[in-house]
Amino acid sequence: MKWTIDPTHSNIQFSVRHMGLSTVRGTFGQVSGTISEEGGTVSAGEADIDLSSINTNMAARDEHLRGPDFFDVAANPTAHFHLVKADRKGAELTVTGDLSIRGVTKPVTLKGEVAGPAKDPWGNTKVSASVEGKISRKEWGLVWNQTLETGGLLVSDEVKLAIDVQAVAAA
Repeated sequence: MKWTIDPTHSNIQFSVRHMGLSTVRGTFGQVSGTISEEGGTVSAGEADIDLSSINTNMAARDEHLRGPDFFDVAANPTAHFHLVKADRKGAELTVTGDLSIRGVTKPVTLKGEVAGPAKDPWGNTKVSASVEGKISRKEWGLVWNQTLETGGLLVSDEVKLAIDVQAVAAA
């Protein structure tokens, strides 16, 4: 069975420490992709994230993140996730895949849970997954930072990810 990611019911969130004091959160509002399943086991999956859809609730910061110091959206408009393995035990899910940002591909592992399948009120069959993990932004070449007068850094290296995906069975 093939599933198509429903972008209106999917969300990619991230958070980073700012000045070692607070947490800045943001989302990527546009994600698309497919998931293939054989005999109840996920066999393949791909997702594309529109990096221009970043939103941290501060326009100037969003523009900086879209620029060459971070994602360089003009040259690298999307991030890509290629599923390598999905391990499901009941509702528990571990997803391993290759994440590509700015031409750099690194493995990531995310853990969470899966729900469904279930039919919506219009007869569409849907499934969902909620997974979380941490990455080092420096591994993808996202190294811009500023040193604070206290000696700390403006932006942490560690990025926490929280991803909620709902997918609909392809017709």
